[in-house]
Amino acid sequence: MAFSDNSVRKSLIPSYLYTGRSSNLTTLDHHDKMDSSSQPSVFPSSSTKNFLVAAPKEGSGSSSGSGYKVEMYTPAFYAASAVGGILSCGPTHTAVTPLDIVKCNMQIDPAKYKSISSGFGVLLKEQGIRGFFRGWAPTLLGYSAQGACKYGFYEYFKKYYSDLAGPENAIKYKTLIYLAGSASAEVIADVALCPFEAVKIRVQTQPGFARGLSDGLPKFVKAEGAAGLYKGIVPLWGRQIPYTMMKFASFETIVEQLYKHVIPTPKDQCSNTTQLGVSFAGGYLAGILCAVVSHPADNLVSFLNNAKGATVGDAVNKLGLWGLCTRGLPLRIFMIGTLTGAQWGIYDSFKVFVGLPTTGGAAPPAQK
Repeated sequence: MAFSDNSVRKSLIPSYLYTGRSSNLTTLDHHDKMDSSSQPSVFPSSSTKNFLVAAPKEGSGSSSGSGYKVEMYTPAFYAASAVGGILSCGPTHTAVTPLDIVKCNMQIDPAKYKSISSGFGVLLKEQGIRGFFRGWAPTLLGYSAQGACKYGFYEYFKKYYSDLAGPENAIKYKTLIYLAGSASAEVIADVALCPFEAVKIRVQTQPGFARGLSDGLPKFVKAEGAAGLYKGIVPLWGRQIPYTMMKFASFETIVEQLYKHVIPTPKDQCSNTTQLGVSFAGGYLAGILCAVVSHPADNLVSFLNNAKGATVGDAVNKLGLWGLCTRGLPLRIFMIGTLTGAQWGIYDSFKVFVGLPTTGGAAPPAQK
């Protein structure tokens, strides 16, 4: 969007990504032109390049009860994104620990854990109810750290790459910016996750190895050294980077299409409940795509972290290429679909709470 007034600074990220009930940009110097009933919008500050997002008014289509205001692209904004990532990733991954344990054991020992139903039966018979929650502590801490980096750095890199592209290209190539931003964020996020993931898999797939993180981490380091905690970093990147690229880019695209073709009411007139429902639905559909794309690498991560000295070749020889792509996939589709839907719902709920609009929406108007 072009402005004749040179004093107006333009957002290099499409305004529809962050605006609530209005996508118009107005300088604070011209706020006197707005009456008290004006709808919220994004305000470029007259003294800084950052933006201020007004919390949606109670009773409007995009209401928020917090009354907070978060200035865009400031440390507070990225901190809020990181906290939203912690809340969306840590608890959700911990909640599906039983599914994760069965999935990992199906990947490691397919002869013993032949199917989802028999896998639950074997686990219950051998380890009891407590067996379904092995590794919950490294799961909670690991995915909380990953979530903070994933969402916080995604917002940062999305802004950074949009600045590099320029205003017109930021809109024209928005999907490429989503892909680049999410990939960059995930590289950092996996460095935080990898040690916890290594301990989690060992605890979940080797009963008797350790009770949890507190005793599992020292045992792991004693057996394989501190460097062993990052033995699975490359396959973890191979699993998580495509997963996250699909998660963010497909979510943004799906949500845009839902508002365009499915929801009869424009986003800026939808209630918070409707918008958060769209976030969950978009997240669930994106999660299905994520599971399929990242599943072969997920099998490799489980295999390599379970056995000392194991290689990718060993995994291929034991599971086969078809096994790498399909072993445990139905369960992972259900698990990741539910996870991703819940994560986007929680993340957007937190954004609304701190006065930010939900993620995604209608495509910006054509530029003239």
